[in-house]
Amino acid sequence: MASFSTNSQSHQSPFDYTDEYLRDVFQSVSTIAVVGASADPTKASLGVIELLIEYGYTVFAVNPRTAATTIGGAHVYPSLADIDQPVDMVDVFRPSHELRNVVAQTIEIGARVIWGQLDIYDHAACETAKAAGLSVVVDRCPLIELPRLFPRTSDLRH
Repeated sequence: MASFSTNSQSHQSPFDYTDEYLRDVFQSVSTIAVVGASADPTKASLGVIELLIEYGYTVFAVNPRTAATTIGGAHVYPSLADIDQPVDMVDVFRPSHELRNVVAQTIEIGARVIWGQLDIYDHAACETAKAAGLSVVVDRCPLIELPRLFPRTSDLRH
Protein backbone atom coordinates (compact mmCIF):
# COMPACT_ATOMS: atom_id res chain seq x y z
CA MET A 1 0.00 0.00 0.00
CA ALA A 2 1.15 3.56 -0.64
CA SER A 3 2.58 5.36 2.36
CA PHE A 4 1.74 8.89 3.42
CA SER A 5 0.45 10.61 6.52
CA THR A 6 -3.17 10.19 7.55
CA ASN A 7 -2.93 12.09 10.81
CA SER A 8 -6.51 13.19 11.38
CA GLN A 9 -5.49 15.05 14.56
CA SER A 10 -3.81 17.81 12.53
CA HIS A 11 -6.83 18.42 10.27
CA GLN A 12 -9.70 20.51 11.64
CA SER A 13 -12.73 20.31 9.37
CA PRO A 14 -15.50 22.89 9.25
CA PHE A 15 -17.93 20.04 8.53
CA ASP A 16 -19.33 17.84 11.27
CA TYR A 17 -20.61 14.34 10.57
CA THR A 18 -21.67 11.85 13.19
CA ASP A 19 -19.97 8.49 13.23
CA GLU A 20 -23.41 6.95 12.66
CA TYR A 21 -23.86 8.99 9.46
CA LEU A 22 -20.44 7.99 8.15
CA ARG A 23 -21.03 4.32 9.04
CA ASP A 24 -24.36 4.42 7.19
CA VAL A 25 -22.66 5.88 4.12
CA PHE A 26 -19.97 3.19 4.08
CA GLN A 27 -22.52 0.42 4.63
CA SER A 28 -24.94 1.71 1.99
CA VAL A 29 -22.53 1.49 -0.94
CA SER A 30 -20.72 -1.32 -2.72
CA THR A 31 -19.30 0.40 -5.81
CA ILE A 32 -17.14 3.52 -5.63
CA ALA A 33 -15.67 5.65 -8.42
CA VAL A 34 -12.53 7.59 -7.50
CA VAL A 35 -12.36 10.75 -9.64
CA GLY A 36 -8.84 12.08 -9.98
CA ALA A 37 -7.26 8.69 -9.35
CA SER A 38 -3.48 8.57 -9.68
CA ALA A 39 -0.97 5.73 -9.86
CA ASP A 40 1.62 8.01 -8.21
CA PRO A 41 2.49 6.35 -4.86
CA THR A 42 2.88 9.78 -3.24
CA LYS A 43 -0.75 10.67 -4.00
CA ALA A 44 -3.45 9.77 -1.48
CA SER A 45 -5.85 8.45 -4.13
CA LEU A 46 -3.73 5.34 -4.67
CA GLY A 47 -3.84 4.42 -0.98
CA VAL A 48 -7.57 5.11 -0.83
CA ILE A 49 -8.25 2.87 -3.83
CA GLU A 50 -6.20 0.05 -2.30
CA LEU A 51 -7.94 0.41 1.07
CA LEU A 52 -11.43 0.48 -0.48
CA ILE A 53 -10.64 -2.72 -2.37
CA GLU A 54 -9.27 -4.27 0.83
CA TYR A 55 -12.60 -3.45 2.51
CA GLY A 56 -14.46 -5.30 -0.25
CA TYR A 57 -15.69 -2.44 -2.42
CA THR A 58 -15.72 -2.59 -6.20
CA VAL A 59 -13.66 0.46 -7.19
CA PHE A 60 -13.41 2.30 -10.50
CA ALA A 61 -10.55 4.74 -11.10
CA VAL A 62 -11.45 7.81 -13.15
CA ASN A 63 -8.63 9.66 -14.89
CA PRO A 64 -8.89 10.90 -18.48
CA ARG A 65 -5.17 11.64 -18.75
CA THR A 66 -3.55 8.33 -17.85
CA ALA A 67 -2.46 5.57 -20.19
CA ALA A 68 -2.74 3.07 -17.33
CA THR A 69 -5.49 0.46 -17.55
CA THR A 70 -5.55 -0.10 -13.78
CA ILE A 71 -4.65 2.00 -10.75
CA GLY A 72 -4.20 0.24 -7.44
CA GLY A 73 -6.18 -2.73 -8.69
CA ALA A 74 -9.09 -0.65 -10.04
CA HIS A 75 -9.96 -0.49 -13.73
CA VAL A 76 -9.41 3.00 -15.20
CA TYR A 77 -12.13 4.91 -17.03
CA PRO A 78 -11.76 8.31 -18.72
CA SER A 79 -14.98 9.66 -17.14
CA LEU A 80 -17.81 8.74 -14.81
CA ALA A 81 -20.13 8.39 -17.81
CA ASP A 82 -17.83 5.73 -19.30
CA ILE A 83 -18.22 3.35 -16.34
CA ASP A 84 -20.37 0.48 -17.56
CA GLN A 85 -21.71 -0.54 -14.15
CA PRO A 86 -23.82 1.24 -11.52
CA VAL A 87 -21.81 3.50 -9.22
CA ASP A 88 -23.06 4.04 -5.65
CA MET A 89 -20.51 6.61 -4.46
CA VAL A 90 -18.16 9.08 -6.12
CA ASP A 91 -15.00 9.97 -4.17
CA VAL A 92 -13.41 13.19 -5.45
CA PHE A 93 -9.67 13.92 -5.63
CA ARG A 94 -10.00 17.08 -7.70
CA PRO A 95 -9.77 20.76 -6.69
CA SER A 96 -12.80 22.27 -4.93
CA HIS A 97 -13.62 24.47 -7.92
CA GLU A 98 -14.28 21.29 -9.96
CA LEU A 99 -16.72 19.84 -7.41
CA ARG A 100 -19.83 21.42 -8.98
CA ASN A 101 -19.08 19.71 -12.28
CA VAL A 102 -18.38 16.38 -10.57
CA VAL A 103 -21.62 16.67 -8.57
CA ALA A 104 -23.55 17.22 -11.83
CA GLN A 105 -21.92 14.12 -13.33
CA THR A 106 -22.60 12.15 -10.14
CA ILE A 107 -26.29 13.04 -10.32
CA GLU A 108 -26.35 12.20 -14.03
CA ILE A 109 -25.01 8.65 -13.50
CA GLY A 110 -27.40 8.01 -10.61
CA ALA A 111 -24.87 7.64 -7.79
CA ARG A 112 -26.27 8.08 -4.27
CA VAL A 113 -23.24 9.54 -2.46
CA ILE A 114 -20.71 12.27 -3.22
CA TRP A 115 -17.54 12.29 -1.11
CA GLY A 116 -15.02 15.12 -1.26
CA GLN A 117 -11.55 14.39 0.10
CA LEU A 118 -9.77 16.48 2.73
CA ASP A 119 -10.00 20.20 1.91
CA ILE A 120 -12.26 19.49 -1.07
CA TYR A 121 -15.63 21.17 -0.69
CA ASP A 122 -17.89 23.73 -2.29
CA HIS A 123 -20.99 24.79 -0.36
CA ALA A 124 -23.10 25.36 -3.49
CA ALA A 125 -22.11 21.95 -4.89
CA CYS A 126 -23.05 20.33 -1.57
CA GLU A 127 -26.46 22.01 -1.63
CA THR A 128 -27.03 20.89 -5.23
CA ALA A 129 -26.15 17.31 -4.28
CA LYS A 130 -28.42 17.37 -1.21
CA ALA A 131 -31.30 18.83 -3.23
CA ALA A 132 -30.90 15.93 -5.69
CA GLY A 133 -31.18 13.45 -2.80
CA LEU A 134 -27.51 12.50 -2.53
CA SER A 135 -25.77 11.82 0.75
CA VAL A 136 -22.87 14.24 1.03
CA VAL A 137 -19.54 13.90 2.82
CA VAL A 138 -16.80 16.47 2.23
CA ASP A 139 -13.47 17.29 3.80
CA ARG A 140 -13.01 13.68 4.94
CA CYS A 141 -10.87 10.74 3.80
CA PRO A 142 -11.91 7.08 3.71
CA LEU A 143 -8.28 6.17 4.46
CA ILE A 144 -8.82 7.76 7.87
CA GLU A 145 -12.52 7.11 8.45
CA LEU A 146 -12.86 3.45 7.38
CA PRO A 147 -10.22 2.02 9.76
CA ARG A 148 -11.43 4.31 12.54
CA LEU A 149 -15.08 3.23 12.21
CA PHE A 150 -14.43 -0.38 11.11
CA PRO A 151 -11.09 -1.50 12.64
CA ARG A 152 -11.37 -4.91 10.97
CA THR A 153 -12.48 -5.26 7.37
CA SER A 154 -14.89 -7.96 8.57
CA ASP A 155 -16.69 -5.31 10.71
CA LEU A 156 -18.06 -3.67 7.56
CA ARG A 157 -21.18 -5.06 5.91
CA HIS A 158 -22.20 -3.41 2.66
